[in-house]
Amino acid sequence: MKRVVEFKGVHRSYQRDVPVLDGISFAVDAGEVIGLLGKNGAGKTTLLYIAMGMLEVQDGQALVFGLNPRRDVVEVKRRVGFVSEDQALPGFFTANQVMDVHRGLFPTWEEDMARDLMRRFELPAERRVGKMSKGQARQLALLCAVAHRPELLILDEPAGGLDPHARREFLETSIRLLNETGTTILFSSHHMNDVERMASRLLMLHEGQIWIDSELDEIREGYCLALLPAGMSRARENLLAQPRCLCVRERTDAVRAVFEMGAEDCRAHLAQELGLDVVNCRPLPLEEMFIELVGGTS
Repeated sequence: MKRVVEFKGVHRSYQRDVPVLDGISFAVDAGEVIGLLGKNGAGKTTLLYIAMGMLEVQDGQALVFGLNPRRDVVEVKRRVGFVSEDQALPGFFTANQVMDVHRGLFPTWEEDMARDLMRRFELPAERRVGKMSKGQARQLALLCAVAHRPELLILDEPAGGLDPHARREFLETSIRLLNETGTTILFSSHHMNDVERMASRLLMLHEGQIWIDSELDEIREGYCLALLPAGMSRARENLLAQPRCLCVRERTDAVRAVFEMGAEDCRAHLAQELGLDVVNCRPLPLEEMFIELVGGTS
């Protein structure tokens, strides 16, 4: 399988001794769709900006198509589409002028695809970007990112702040691109429904490291929430001592622990290791798992 993105022990900080990425290592193969999750400040945007060559690695190595995205800027960017939440197109350009610029930058630009997306998004060709709604400007950015049929599409919270209709159109366009050409997609989103709809694999970042790297189907089947009665002696310490316990939250009603195992296996494991014969263990929806993990302690 062809490697599209590869991070090898990547470190990046903005303040001394405060790592944003702390030895990140992972690889993305051609055709994969990977969703990045993590609370604000977890390093998602930093990771994507490094892949785009917009930030430099301070230690380790980042490769895109086997190339250094900082050194081989033109060669990499001609093969990549990119949209971010805070991306700004020139406000004094019309939609047609923005497309003219991208048409000249990308030899693989497909005019039929661009015009089809203009019609689908109902974008006003002669309206200046500065006069467009936020949703229209974001859709124009997506159009320019995909109309040259990139081998890699990088999306950093691209649908943030869009209304449900605009988000759905945005997602459907991304999915269509993937289905038609096998484009590799690496994206971050706070919308769990978007992640579940698009991604085949999930990377969860926490405190500068990859906490979870797993296929989405495996996450649905291979993680669970264990609920223990509140007030149990040394419950938190005993649970965290288990090798496959990811986090523990102590609430007034229960002690809640996320385990990297199925519910039945977890129930049997806790009975054997801790002598807990009656433990409520159940599968976790993705959104609930995210809330438990980022709100828990480890």
